[in-house]
Amino acid sequence: MNSKFFLVYLSLFSLLFSSCFEDNDDNGAFASEINDFVWKGMNAAYLYKQEISDLDNNRFNDSDEYASYLNNFITPENLFETLIYERENIDKFSIIVNNYIELEEYLNGISLSNGLNFGLYYLPNSSNEIFGYVRYVNQGSPADLAEIERGDIFRGIDGIPLTIENYDYLLSEETYTINFADYSNNNTDILNDDTVEFNNINIEIQKVPLIKNPVHHYSTIDYSGKKIGYLMYNQFVSNYDEYLETIFSEFKSNSVDDIVLDLRYNPGGSINSAIVLASLITGQFENEIFNTEEWNSDIQNYWINNDPEFLINRFLSFQSSLNLNRVFILTTRSSASASELIINCLKPYINVIQIGTTTYGKYQASVTLYDSGNFSNQNVNPSHNYALQPLVLKTLNANGVSDYFNGINPEYEFEERVFDMGQIGDVNEPMLNYTLGLINSRIDLVSQTELFRFIDDNFKFDFFAREMYIENEVILKTYENQF
Repeated sequence: MNSKFFLVYLSLFSLLFSSCFEDNDDNGAFASEINDFVWKGMNAAYLYKQEISDLDNNRFNDSDEYASYLNNFITPENLFETLIYERENIDKFSIIVNNYIELEEYLNGISLSNGLNFGLYYLPNSSNEIFGYVRYVNQGSPADLAEIERGDIFRGIDGIPLTIENYDYLLSEETYTINFADYSNNNTDILNDDTVEFNNINIEIQKVPLIKNPVHHYSTIDYSGKKIGYLMYNQFVSNYDEYLETIFSEFKSNSVDDIVLDLRYNPGGSINSAIVLASLITGQFENEIFNTEEWNSDIQNYWINNDPEFLINRFLSFQSSLNLNRVFILTTRSSASASELIINCLKPYINVIQIGTTTYGKYQASVTLYDSGNFSNQNVNPSHNYALQPLVLKTLNANGVSDYFNGINPEYEFEERVFDMGQIGDVNEPMLNYTLGLINSRIDLVSQTELFRFIDDNFKFDFFAREMYIENEVILKTYENQF
């Protein structure tokens, strides 16, 4: 967990709550210890604390009232949901988990998955029937072993045609049979006569614990006399930061002229990893502001008054940094959180040329809170495995830009075509080819605007997916030194 939060927690929490509940044992008040953890964690860290009256520091007169409040909730999940600010519109991302081991594994790139990464569209001329298309598969995954490939199309699961009413539960199962289909434009340019018909190919795949390498593909492309570094990066995972450095060292040794950063399927991840990647692309802005943080008012005011530097993340510099003054970034609606952070925070410094479709729209970050004396992963309560992953801050770039709730729009609109996906990293893959044309100032480029009505993607079935988070760090020695 981020040291900034822990440092302010120790000072604020002790001041706000010790007096209210110090007599808990004396008066016999009893409250669920898990609910107690949920409330205290949200009170201490939640970004939208000031919007939730039940999180007010003076909400309870004594420990009896506090215990009575907590015991009104049958489960910790019930309590947690009452403390979320506008779940449908504002905070769609804060989560509570009953097994923090799974959460830790996901944040380290391990999750239960069949390796199938897909998008979902409405069928032409339908407002109910939908179809899926494979964007990529993870190497070594069940989908990969089943020889499912990018561009494959499916219309059903377990023999049931996909609809807007059933796709959620059908695709959330751990094991299912995919019913594939063929797409035909019937040799016309008219969308209304296009068809997606079952082709009798059915493949069963199962979700398994899977280590996902976020670097799906990288290469140096020789194109029209220029050397272009290409990187498809599908999740910001700190375990792979050193690997990123190695890749950029290779780019640097190849004397690349430009970088194409492919984030079209990247739902986000570690802020620290985003800083690393942005610093590898640049390097000339060492110690300049990458982003600033805005926490809830208790935490924000504490740091403004005591050490404003704690609210700032700065660019780094590596020997493998490329010192570029522009970057080409590929996006889709699936590009979220840390992917958007890269775009937003590089814009004050270099020319960010975004190609694709509008991003998801997430500018808030979370942190993992454990049931321990300081919410760290040290001396965690052994009686349960609950943890919280609430939104705790929003990010702003060096110019103060934030709140891109509706996503970030591209400079050049280009949507993938399910019937012409191409192979990732191939110079003829449509979106990459279009980008290479921009790099070389071709005048014959034709963009691809929205053709199908997008519904969702595989991240719908992974509630960890769009997290942008602060790293979990062991900082107990820091506490000892500071307090």
